Amino acid sequence: MYTLFMKRSVKKGLGFGLTSGVITTLGLLIGLNASTHSKAVVISGVLVIAVADSLSDALGIHASEETENSRSHNEIWMSTLSTFVSKGVFSLSFITPILFLPLSQAIIVCTIWGIALIIILNYYLAKNRKTNPLTALIEHVFIAIIVIILSHLIGSYVRSIF
Repeated sequence: MYTLFMKRSVKKGLGFGLTSGVITTLGLLIGLNASTHSKAVVISGVLVIAVADSLSDALGIHASEETENSRSHNEIWMSTLSTFVSKGVFSLSFITPILFLPLSQAIIVCTIWGIALIIILNYYLAKNRKTNPLTALIEHVFIAIIVIILSHLIGSYVRSIF
């Protein structure tokens, strides 16, 4: 039974960390690119997300888990740690294309990478729940696309003002 709870805690942290890491990092790098077109600024933003936002989300999961009386101290910390590590790792995974490609190409590769990660996670989750994966995929990819569009528009607007 202990392994089941630990596994559930890790899955919760992994699912949250991946989703948040991908959506937040994509939004940030697309917005920063639209406003600055600076590789250094985009890389800095991704690094900040990988550290500060990962810690912030891990603390948020920790507090959320503490509100559930059915969670043990170890389960809470497993969710916290898996959220921090997964969000950090998935956020940092966007750095490689930015380092090795021209920024305009890196943004395209990062967008494809991010959408692919969301599709893989949601397909796996839907299959695990024995539900139709298409519904979850459409919903989550749609949200990611909205974040991408809004981030680009905000970045472009900021660029036009300053």
